[in-house]
Amino acid sequence: MIEPVLANIDENFDAKLNHLKDLLKIKSISTDPAFAVDCDAAADWLVSDLQSIGFDASKRQTPGHPMVVAHHDGPGPHILFYGHYDVQPVDPIALWESDPFDPQIIEADLGPALRARGSSDDKGQIMTFVEACRSWKSVHGTLPCKITVFLEGEEESSSPSLVPFMEANKDELSADLVLICDTTLFGDNTPAIVTQLRGLLGEEFTIHGPKMDLHSGFFGGAAMNPGRVLAKIIASLHDDAGRITIPGFYDDVESPSPEVLDQWNRLDFNTADFLGAVGLSEPAGETSKSVLEMIWSRPTCEVNGMECGYTGEGFKTVLPAQASAKVSFRLVPGQDPHKIRDSFRKMVEGMIPKDCSVEWIGHGTSRASQMATDHPAFESAREALSDEWGVEAAFIGCGGSIPIAGHFQNILGLNSMLIGFGRENDAIHSPNEKYDLRSFQKGMRSWVRILDKISRG
Repeated sequence: MIEPVLANIDENFDAKLNHLKDLLKIKSISTDPAFAVDCDAAADWLVSDLQSIGFDASKRQTPGHPMVVAHHDGPGPHILFYGHYDVQPVDPIALWESDPFDPQIIEADLGPALRARGSSDDKGQIMTFVEACRSWKSVHGTLPCKITVFLEGEEESSSPSLVPFMEANKDELSADLVLICDTTLFGDNTPAIVTQLRGLLGEEFTIHGPKMDLHSGFFGGAAMNPGRVLAKIIASLHDDAGRITIPGFYDDVESPSPEVLDQWNRLDFNTADFLGAVGLSEPAGETSKSVLEMIWSRPTCEVNGMECGYTGEGFKTVLPAQASAKVSFRLVPGQDPHKIRDSFRKMVEGMIPKDCSVEWIGHGTSRASQMATDHPAFESAREALSDEWGVEAAFIGCGGSIPIAGHFQNILGLNSMLIGFGRENDAIHSPNEKYDLRSFQKGMRSWVRILDKISRG
C-alpha cells in the first residue's frame, strides 16, 4: 500500500523541492514588526497549499501573528501535527554566503543541501509532512487517518499567542496523538524520537553589602565583601562528585526505564568527540552517570553569569557594594520548579551574613515533559523510522526545553512524538542555515511509513 506513495515522492522530488523553495522565499521573521505582512503571507501560503490537497484549512487571527489550522477526515486514529512557519532574523547578514531568502542548492558534508533561512527550522521540516500527505492523497485519493495540522507564527518569538489560542480551541485541537517535527537526527544517520524534555528554572540574585564600594586598604578584612559571599554560595552548589547540594533537589527525580537506557547505551556516541568539539575532555557532571544520561535525563544547576566589583581595564582596589549571579536549572520529569526555587532560595538566604541582604528576580519556570512510550504508536513510529533509514531508531531525551510539548500535555492532555530530520550542523538561528536534501527526501518517506504504521495500529 505504501510503495506507490514512496515512489510518488521520489518521482516528484524536484517539484516538491521547488515548492519548498517558494515557501522559503517568504520573509516570515516573527520577532520584527517590520515583517508582520510577510508572516501573514506565509500563513496564507500554507492555507492555500493545504486546501490544494483537500484539507479544510483556515487562517486564525491572534493578537500577534496568525495560526493556521487545517483538518482532513480519515479512518482510524486522529493525529495532530504541529510546526511553525516563522523564522529567526538573519543577522549578521554579512556572514551569509547568499541571500537568506533566495534558496540555493549547495554541496554540504553529506551531499546536496538547501541553504536558506527556515530551511531546517522549521519550514523544511513542516513540508516533509505536508508533502507526504500530498503524495498519499495523490496515490490513494484520501489519507490513512484523520489529521489536523496546527501551525503557529510566533515560535521564534516566545509564542505569546499560543497558550491562549490552545485554551480557547481545546475541542477543535483534540486528537489521539501529537506529532512535532522540530528536532534532529541522532548524529548523521540514526532516526530518533524525543520522548523526554527537560524543564527550566531561571533565577537571578543580588547580594547587597556596604552602602557603597569601599577602599580595600581602609576596609579590607573588617568589612564583609559581597563578592566573597557570592563565591562561597556558588562553590557550595555542587559536591566533589558533581551532585547538586540543594536540599531535596533529587527527591522527585524519575530515572529512565532500563529499556530506554539500553537503547542509549547502544547509540554511536563518543564522549571524547562530543566534548573535544568544544575544547574539553572530562565530563563535569555526576561521576556515576554517562554523558547521555547527564544531558538527557539528569537535572542541572549552572551558573550563567556573575557580576561583581570592577571588571574594566587595569586594576581598582575596591570592595564591591554588591555581587550578583544568574543561575539556571534544567529539570527532569517529576521535579516541581517552584519547589526547587523555594529550596534554592532558602539555601542561599541561609548563607547570607548579618551585614548583607539578598534580592531576587525570577526568570520563569517550565516543567519537564515525559512521553508515555508504552503507547503503541511510539513503537510503531520507531519501527517505521528504522525501516526507512536502515538503522534502529531510538527513543532519546533532549537536554533543552521545548515548551510546546508541555503545553500539549497540560492543556490538551496529549502525548507528543518529536520526530525531526535536521542535523546538528544545520546552523539553525545562524547564518547559512541549511537542510540536507537527503533529510528532506527521507523525511517525507519517513512520515509516509509512520502514518501507515500508526493508522494500522
